[in-house]
Amino acid sequence: MATMEKLEGSKVKLTIEVAADEFEKAVQQAYLKTRKNYNVPGFRKGHAPRKVIENAYGWLVFFDEAFDIVYPEAYEAAVKEHGVTPVDRPDVSILSCEQGAPVVFAAEVAVKPEVVLGAYKGIEVEKHEYNVTDEMVEAEIDKEREKIASTTEVTGRPVANGDKVNLDYSGSVGGVKFDGGTAENQELTIGSGMFIPGFEEQMVGMNPGEERDITVTFPEQYHSEELAGKEAVFHVKVNAIEETILPEADDEFAKDVSEFDTIEELRADKRKKLEEAEAQHAKNLRENELITKACENAAVEIPEAMIERQMDHILNDIRYRLSMQGVSLEDYCKYTGASIEDMRKEMRGDAEKRVKSQLVLEAISKAEAIEATADEIEEKLNEYAAQFGDKAEAFKAGLTDEDKLYFADQIVLDKTIALLNENAVEK
Repeated sequence: MATMEKLEGSKVKLTIEVAADEFEKAVQQAYLKTRKNYNVPGFRKGHAPRKVIENAYGWLVFFDEAFDIVYPEAYEAAVKEHGVTPVDRPDVSILSCEQGAPVVFAAEVAVKPEVVLGAYKGIEVEKHEYNVTDEMVEAEIDKEREKIASTTEVTGRPVANGDKVNLDYSGSVGGVKFDGGTAENQELTIGSGMFIPGFEEQMVGMNPGEERDITVTFPEQYHSEELAGKEAVFHVKVNAIEETILPEADDEFAKDVSEFDTIEELRADKRKKLEEAEAQHAKNLRENELITKACENAAVEIPEAMIERQMDHILNDIRYRLSMQGVSLEDYCKYTGASIEDMRKEMRGDAEKRVKSQLVLEAISKAEAIEATADEIEEKLNEYAAQFGDKAEAFKAGLTDEDKLYFADQIVLDKTIALLNENAVEK
C-alpha cells in the first residue's frame, strides 16, 4: 500500500507500507542469510537461534538486511501503482518500524515531469532550399584526385601554397624557448591551417636549405595559458619541398577511382549524391526548426537528474569518438587545458535542450495516440537486420524485448516528427 504526494521540482514523495507478516518473512530470510556472522556464547558460530541473536543484539539486528529484501518490490509496486517514472535514485527514510507492526518508509524521487503542450500544429517554418553547383561537384572530384595523388621533390622553386614541407623549427617567447616549441624533420602542408595563424603564410617563398625567423602571435584562446596571446619567434629551416601531383580528371581517372567508365558519369554520380545530401540537410533543418518551436510553445520543469544524465551521454559520446582517434578524454583535456567539469558546464545548455525535445515529442506522441504497429516494428527490424547479410535471422533471434522496444520508440519518434512536418506552414 502506498500514497503519493507531489513535491516541488518534479519530485514526488511515496509513502509505502510493508505489512507486518511480509516483513516478518524478510526478517527470517535475513536471519538465515546472516546468522553465520554472529557469535553467541553457548552456541557454535552461525548456529544460534534467531531469538537468541535478537535477545543478544536487539530486535533490530536483522532490520537492515530484511529491509533490503522487501524494499525493491515494494518500491516498484508503488511506482507502478501511481504511474510515475523515476529519473533518479530515491532518497529513502524509515518512518515507522515497531516490532510486530507494519514497516512504513518514504521514498522521495525525481520523476519524469508532465509537459504542458502549446501549439505544435500549424507551426510556421522557413522554406529551406538547396542548390548543387558545378563548383561543389568539382570539389568532390578533386577529393578523389587527392586520394590517388603522388608527390615529387621540388628543387627549382621556393615553397608555394599546397606544398608539403619538411622543416626544423625552434620557438621562443621573449628569447626563452618553451616546451613543445622545438622539432626536427616535421612535415607541414602549407595552407592546411595546422600551425599557428600566420606561420604557414610566412613560409611561402622560402627555398630548400634556407633559414628564416618567423614571428607569430598565439591565439588568445590557446590551450596553453603560458603562451596564449603571446608573441613568439620561430627559427625555421626548410629541409625539403614536395609538390603534390594530381591526376587529370579524365575517363581513365574515373575508371581508376569508381565503377564508371567516363568522367561525366562520375560527375553525374557525385551530383546525385550531393543533391541527396543537401535534400537531407534541408529536411533536417526544417525538422529541427519545427521541434525547436514546438518546445518553445511548451512548458515543462526538467529535473536536474535528467540534465545530468544527458550530460553523461554527451560526454560518453565524446569519449568514444576520441578513442576512435586513439586519444583519451583525459589527454584531450590536457591538450585543450579544459577540465571535464568545464566541458560539462559548456554542454549544459545543449543537454537541457535535448531533454526538453525528448519530453515534448513524447508528450505529442501521447496526445496524438501515436503507436508503432507490429508490422512496422517487423519492417524496421528487417531493414536493420539486412546489414548483417546471412546472419540477419540470427541477429533478429537474439533481440530482447528491450531491443524491440528501442525500435518501436524510433518508429513512434519518426511518426511524431512526420506529423509536425505534415501540419507545418511554410513562410
